[in-house]
Amino acid sequence: MRRLLMLLFWCLPALAAAAETVRGDQPFVAEKIGPHSYYFMGLSGAASRANQGFMSNAGFVVTRDGVVVFDSLGTPALAQKMLAAIRKVTRQPIRRVIVSHWHADHYYGLQVFKDVGAEIWAHQAARPALGSDAAADRLAQRRELLAPWIDDSFRVIPADIWLAGDTDFKLGGLHFRVRHVGPAHSAEDLALYVEEDGVLFAGDLVFKGRVPFIGEADSQAWLSALDRLLALKPRVMVPGHGPASRTPQDDLALTRDYLVDLRDKMGRAVAAFVPFEEAFAATDWSRWSGLPAYAEAHRRNAYNTFLLMERESLAK
Repeated sequence: MRRLLMLLFWCLPALAAAAETVRGDQPFVAEKIGPHSYYFMGLSGAASRANQGFMSNAGFVVTRDGVVVFDSLGTPALAQKMLAAIRKVTRQPIRRVIVSHWHADHYYGLQVFKDVGAEIWAHQAARPALGSDAAADRLAQRRELLAPWIDDSFRVIPADIWLAGDTDFKLGGLHFRVRHVGPAHSAEDLALYVEEDGVLFAGDLVFKGRVPFIGEADSQAWLSALDRLLALKPRVMVPGHGPASRTPQDDLALTRDYLVDLRDKMGRAVAAFVPFEEAFAATDWSRWSGLPAYAEAHRRNAYNTFLLMERESLAK
């Protein structure tokens, strides 16, 4: 039961701007953010029947020798819409899908791209997740929540290539840098940088315009990972949730400041031996309370940060 409750909070999300429709009033189009790069922006809120699971971002890059996709959205139906939108841009084959991390809203569409011949890349730290109880609980939750878009035809697709670390490759004259920036939001976090476009697909290391989902992440490692992203000096950054940014340094600030604030406030409570409930109730959270996903994610983020600060204090 505890595991299922934890899973219900995973990967909340962003606004819409990404013609086909996800639901009658929501457009689903590819937004161009570089000479070769495009992205789809998910809606704000948790996965639901209303948004049909479209609550995270994905992207693709068109080269003269094929297409590189970053993430595959949260259902096969959404991936089909994504594929149809890509086909409106190019008839080039889908060569490769880079999976940022193995949370349902980012990889549940993989079977669509696998069926058209794409090669799936992910970081090897995700391998234990495939057959885990948490993954099974998440699938059961999604089948109930997102029926009929997740049904018995859904298949969990493993990676064809499990990366051990950073990997660079060239396709169709473009240079790609795949960077392992986990453990942060997850152990397996991957980011993709397209050199010629200066476009960075950051995955869930960055949440724009809403409270991040921390879960059981290592927030100290996450802060270090953000520095690695900035070192790439992107001109455009696509977060895992929220609109693309043309001022990455500024738009990383919300995620960084939120993590730092939680660590500071929960760290002081731990040092003073104040119980979590008392510390949480006595803390001024007004800086964050007006942001989307605050009600869904913030208290759990604070509690997990409190536990993390306890572990860190014991390790000193």
